[in-house]
Amino acid sequence: MSARKLAKPQGLYFEEFEIGDQVESLGRTITETDVVNFASLSGDWNLIHTDAEYCKGEMFGQRVAHGLLILSVASGQAVRLGFMEDTVMAFRGLEWKFSKAVFINDTIRLRVTVEEKKEMRRMGGGLVIFKMEVVNQNGDVCQRGTWEILCKGQAAKDAA
Repeated sequence: MSARKLAKPQGLYFEEFEIGDQVESLGRTITETDVVNFASLSGDWNLIHTDAEYCKGEMFGQRVAHGLLILSVASGQAVRLGFMEDTVMAFRGLEWKFSKAVFINDTIRLRVTVEEKKEMRRMGGGLVIFKMEVVNQNGDVCQRGTWEILCKGQAAKDAA
């Protein structure tokens, strides 16, 4: 058997993104461990996230995953899609809304759409604005917004 070299994933360069391009991640189930680990990391031990008995008498009747935990998981889902691998220069900013609670055992996916592009030659690429939607197992959009990502241009590939 001959040895094959497996190729490492390669992201898309600025010029390769087209307005309207869309991709959706695989699902990721939010677990109790996720919530406890995030509470430990962030220091946010708010009862709505950590006390099941307390939550029985509150608005949702159960514990709610931290909104920022879900945003963090969405970031990981975006990276796992591979389109940013080795081509992102900077995460420039985001606008974000939390529209529906995510609970322990909910499964979320990230839907990504290329919304806008701005060439930035002096930076060696361009700014890509992505519409991001976190969708639960019922198809409900739980969080949404835009992310601004500075991506390398094709010249970076040609120079390598």
